[in-house]
Amino acid sequence: MKQILISLTLIVFWAPLALASHPRSMSASQAVEQATGQVDSSPETLFRQHIPFVAEQFIGMPVKMGGLPARTGTTDNSSLFFSIYASAAKKAGLRYKAWLPMKYLLENTLSIPESDVENGDLIVLDNGLAAMIYKKDPSGRLHMIYASEKRQQVTSFHSDNLVYQAYWQEHLKGFHRLLPDMLIPKR
Repeated sequence: MKQILISLTLIVFWAPLALASHPRSMSASQAVEQATGQVDSSPETLFRQHIPFVAEQFIGMPVKMGGLPARTGTTDNSSLFFSIYASAAKKAGLRYKAWLPMKYLLENTLSIPESDVENGDLIVLDNGLAAMIYKKDPSGRLHMIYASEKRQQVTSFHSDNLVYQAYWQEHLKGFHRLLPDMLIPKR
């Protein structure tokens, strides 16, 4: 019994330290930079690199139609995407053009193949529902975020999730990327 307690104590004490010192996995762009010695610090690249960190701040936020995260602490899909895009753009030295209702936001995107998906692209269903791909693992796994009216909160899931396979892939309209003119150089 004493050995078990000592073992558990060591695990509880050392596990957080070991995890904190373990190197984090690199993004695809970081791996390219390390291998080639080239750094792509263009505003568009920085914009995409900031998307995961900005998006994760919204997970769990209550969903309310017409919600404005900064003012009401609630959001809908249009405001969620606007808030993520605007914040990531600001961090990259850009300005996101404007808040748009989902219908008009989708009119300001272009269709892309799944193989070209990057942080900030959208996955759109045949009923108009969209989720933002906020992170793409080096393995190709996609992490998505959207304001779920059913769950009444901002929800995150990934492409290995059964719901992605059974629902999102079944009703997939396509993958979309913002038109280049939706990001404006900051003056």
